[in-house]
Amino acid sequence: MADPNTENGEIETDFEVGQDNIDGNLGPLGFDIHNPVFVISGLTAVIFVILTLIFPDQAGAVFAAVRDFSITKLDWFFMIIVNIFVIFCLFLICHPMSKVRLGGPDAVPEYSYTAWFAMLFAAGMGIGLLFFGVLEPVYHMNVSGPLGVASPIAADGSIIAENVDAARRMGLAATFYHWGLHGWAVYAIMALALAFFTYNKGLPFSIRSCFYPILGDRVWGWWGHCIDILAVFATLFGLATSLGLGAQQANAGFNFAFGLPISTNAQVIIILLVTAVALVSVYRGLDGGVKILSEVNMVLAVLFFLFVLLVGPTLVGLSGFWDGLVAYTQEIIPLSVPFGREDDAYRESWTAFYWAWWVSWAPFVGMFIARVSKGRSVREFLICVLIIPSLIIFLWMGVFGGIAIDQIVTSPETSLVKANVVDSYSPELSLFGMLNELPFTKIASTIAIFLALVFFVTSSDSGSLVVDTITAGGKIDAPVPQRIFWCIVEGLIAIVLLIGGGLSALQAGVTATGLPFSVLMLVMCYTIFKGLKNEPR
Repeated sequence: MADPNTENGEIETDFEVGQDNIDGNLGPLGFDIHNPVFVISGLTAVIFVILTLIFPDQAGAVFAAVRDFSITKLDWFFMIIVNIFVIFCLFLICHPMSKVRLGGPDAVPEYSYTAWFAMLFAAGMGIGLLFFGVLEPVYHMNVSGPLGVASPIAADGSIIAENVDAARRMGLAATFYHWGLHGWAVYAIMALALAFFTYNKGLPFSIRSCFYPILGDRVWGWWGHCIDILAVFATLFGLATSLGLGAQQANAGFNFAFGLPISTNAQVIIILLVTAVALVSVYRGLDGGVKILSEVNMVLAVLFFLFVLLVGPTLVGLSGFWDGLVAYTQEIIPLSVPFGREDDAYRESWTAFYWAWWVSWAPFVGMFIARVSKGRSVREFLICVLIIPSLIIFLWMGVFGGIAIDQIVTSPETSLVKANVVDSYSPELSLFGMLNELPFTKIASTIAIFLALVFFVTSSDSGSLVVDTITAGGKIDAPVPQRIFWCIVEGLIAIVLLIGGGLSALQAGVTATGLPFSVLMLVMCYTIFKGLKNEPR
């Protein structure tokens, strides 16, 4: 049965994509921008960059205050709201309304399972896997102590044998928790809302469309403008965090392999160079730029993973995946409880930041997943989006983390991973510390650096396309100069955040934008339910 204000299930509205846009030419450059979303978003971003460059110390203090307040006072909020997303996804999977097909009862999938799974994997594969694949399992095993599990490393650096198994198990489980069902539930909510209201209700491919059931035609006015502006800033700061981490790791890799000093200046230069490459990709367009880079990304990532697995201790790596998966299924509920815990270092500094980061990436990744998922049933969509990418990420982090942990346990006195992570020498060098113990270290490290840079370029390129779609009123064929503008802005925000406080500033940007957008996503759960319950199955 269709909604009372619809015909054949589609919502009747007079809105047309681009109706509020301003188009024309500025010299030789054409533009087609949404008024006022582009104007407000663009001006605010530029003012933010300028003020941070003029007052870096004051900006750093503000960033630190925002970060500390968000992760220490509101960690419970982020944990509760992401738990709700997981529960809502599981509820939909079990409910008869999950038989609804995205695109209508007669819609058929546009991509085979193989192609669809590959694209789901590509959507979630980012610089975080390289930066945290070794760092996080080792850090949680030895430093943060999730759920009070004792570290296996004594004060003098020796190994406490009786603590190793429990700490290794919890280190992997705590890492999987941050990269598994909870994070992908965030993406699933956003992608499902976009796909449903676009393909089933006939609304524009825009985030504001997801709120039509409660706002009606007001969604095309200032309510919708505010939603899209918030989505723009969530995406910009989420991407800036990834770009900043990518620059830090690339700098660390160049230091490890070629002796380049680790410094903010070096990281700024890396961001500028990679942004320049991203601009070329943006200019070449979707097929000539993003598509080619994504394919290179996938091939390099698979080859790099296989190299580490086969050249390193293979059984140790595979056992890291299996042991971590078992521990994750056993500990997921205790790790999800926000109250009555004493592991503040883990819950506040890691989990709260991660959930804000996943939320800030939701518009970016959600749009991509929605575009490639037409024709799937809601149940099929949710099961695959939650499970398939999670398992692939678990395999990557289980192998990399398992091998790194084994290196520490077997030779703590010489392990570069221990020196960089446990002794806090240079955490961004953790991946290269693990590679140092494997054959062909220089070759593997060079590949890792190149892979990090390609991830960097792909994120910047794809992100600029998404932000441009939002600020062009839902148009996907807006003039190229607009995408170039957003690509430059992303790079500049990453630079000023690094200058204004490094990792703390990156985390502050994510939590500040992720907090309000997570509330919008909570409302989105209601609009999804309201829309699905009367949809033909």
